[in-house]
Amino acid sequence: MSQTATTEVKRPEDEYLGAGPSLGYGFQHVLTMYGGIIAPPLIVGGAAGLSTNEQALLVACCLFVGGLATMLQSFGIKFFGSQLPLVQGTSFAGVATMTAIVNGDGGIQAVFGAVMASAAIGFLIAPFFARIIRFFPPVVTGVVITTIGLSLFPVSAQWAMGGAAVANGGDENAIFKNVCLAGATLLIIMLLSKVGSAIISRLSILLGIVLGTVFALAIGMADFSQVMNGAIFAFPEPLAFGPPTFQPAAIISMTIVVLVILTETTADIIAVGEIVDTKVDRRRIADGLRADMGASFLAPLFNGFTQSAFAQNVGLVAITGVKSRFVVTAGGLIMLILGLLPILGRVVAAVPMPVLGGAGIVLFGTVAASGIRTLGKVKYQGTPNLVIVSTAIGIGMLPIAAPDIYSGFPTWFETIFHSGISSAAVAAVLLNILFNEIKLGNPPKGEGSVFTAAPPRYVRIESLEHLQGSLREGDTIKNGKLVDSEGKEIPAITASGEVVQAPVVENRSGSSTSDH
Repeated sequence: MSQTATTEVKRPEDEYLGAGPSLGYGFQHVLTMYGGIIAPPLIVGGAAGLSTNEQALLVACCLFVGGLATMLQSFGIKFFGSQLPLVQGTSFAGVATMTAIVNGDGGIQAVFGAVMASAAIGFLIAPFFARIIRFFPPVVTGVVITTIGLSLFPVSAQWAMGGAAVANGGDENAIFKNVCLAGATLLIIMLLSKVGSAIISRLSILLGIVLGTVFALAIGMADFSQVMNGAIFAFPEPLAFGPPTFQPAAIISMTIVVLVILTETTADIIAVGEIVDTKVDRRRIADGLRADMGASFLAPLFNGFTQSAFAQNVGLVAITGVKSRFVVTAGGLIMLILGLLPILGRVVAAVPMPVLGGAGIVLFGTVAASGIRTLGKVKYQGTPNLVIVSTAIGIGMLPIAAPDIYSGFPTWFETIFHSGISSAAVAAVLLNILFNEIKLGNPPKGEGSVFTAAPPRYVRIESLEHLQGSLREGDTIKNGKLVDSEGKEIPAITASGEVVQAPVVENRSGSSTSDH
């Protein structure tokens, strides 16, 4: 059967490798994203003041929902699923916003309500999103993703100190020990990332958490005595934390996050389509977004949060060259089974906070770096994009630097803008429309603003004095090489007289390395 499937493949992603290889490669996908999928429920659960067993339930439910969402996205049914090797899981994009909501009056039930309502809105606009995606160019998405990473660092710092209770208690001795454990975990992750094995390097965060926990257990800073207290196998209890509540401000705040998630998922669908070398049209994107939002809508019923595609798994497809979507479907099945094991959630919930803090530095930093990489694709010279990026990130950082900055504003305003992500997203979208969509009043094309003007060029007098004995009238730089007035290349030699290849500049005619 597998041979027939292989020989009749019409699309690269439809290749079936057999049960064994599919499960093996699928497990690799699960390991690659495991650290990312367990962090959001731990962050939100911690902010909600949930017990260890309740946080364990959240972790198990997020694995269960992520498995179902992954199977729907990769295997696909009519109108749902891109049928591409895309792994789904709890989105990091909504963590800071959900934390802000959970700290309000509604608690975690308001989070579930906001997730459901915003997902419903996202589901309705999914078919039309390709037409409005122009309002979310890299200058906007880069700002938002960068802000997501930066806004999570206070969480990592609090974890490193031992959690909110220890951090607020001010026990300097306990904080010192906890921060040292976080530093040891971070060091382990750095060393694993340096190892020559690509597989170990990709799993460095997960392995670092495991080894950091083992180290903590050895020095008496970990307690797994409660792991066996509870069921080993259980189906997630629907609405275990009560029915969702719907607060307008929370819904608006999460809808902003959903727009960002739709943009990210669209980019991931296009990216994995290019990697797999298969056709991705508007309908396929819409099917993928519907699967994203449909899973997100149902997630709160099983105590889960907003789902989105995991970009690191897109990278794994490129690295391994395994294009089969059935591999990812198998990974979804593995996640679903893990979600039926509450004992696994209790093990994760028992991992010491400082260990998670050390890993969080890398994990959250990776998110921020991903946003910076996106911003690196943005054109700044002669455009107002630098103003957009700097202002939007600055606005996004205000509630992070001063959490009470909007305390005197109306409740609906505070709920939306208390999240740095929501603040940055609203600012970036509006500024992009103001500067890049509405052309009226902009400086002449190519001139940009005073903030984007290139600094004046100059040459240091020491550099000129050094060259006076070597250069002659008519010498110029052409294609990065020094040539005389007749167009002949002037060779560069070492002190011993050896001729070497030493380009003056890199593909920038008319400038020299002494320019600043």
